Amino acid sequence: MEFAVSRDGTTFVTLHGGSDTTARDGATEELATTLEALEADGTIADWSVDDANVYEHPTGPFDPYTVSVAFSVTVAIEADNSEAAAEAGSSAIDEALEAAEVDSVTYTSSPAASAV
Repeated sequence: MEFAVSRDGTTFVTLHGGSDTTARDGATEELATTLEALEADGTIADWSVDDANVYEHPTGPFDPYTVSVAFSVTVAIEADNSEAAAEAGSSAIDEALEAAEVDSVTYTSSPAASAV
C-alpha cells in the first residue's frame, strides 16, 4: 500500500543580506530551490516553505544573517501499514535533506502517514 508521509521542521540558512527582509527572502528562496530540486528528481513528493525569521543578526558590517526557515516535506512510501510507513518515510526525509546538504534540521512534528 502507498502512503504519503509528511514532516514539518525548521532549518538555519546563513547568508549575506542587505536587510532583514532581503535575508528572509533570500533564505526562503534558497531552501525552496533545494526542495524544488528534490521534488524534480523524485526524492520527495511535495514540499512547502512556511515561514522565515531572522535568528541572528550580523554582528559586523560584513557578517552574515542566520535565518530560521520553517518547511514541510512529503515523501511517497510503499509499506504494509501506517506505522511502518511513518518510520520509512522519516528515514527517507532525513536522507533526502542530508543529501541536499540542508543542515541544522529540527523537526517540529512527528512523521504523519496517510494512505494514498
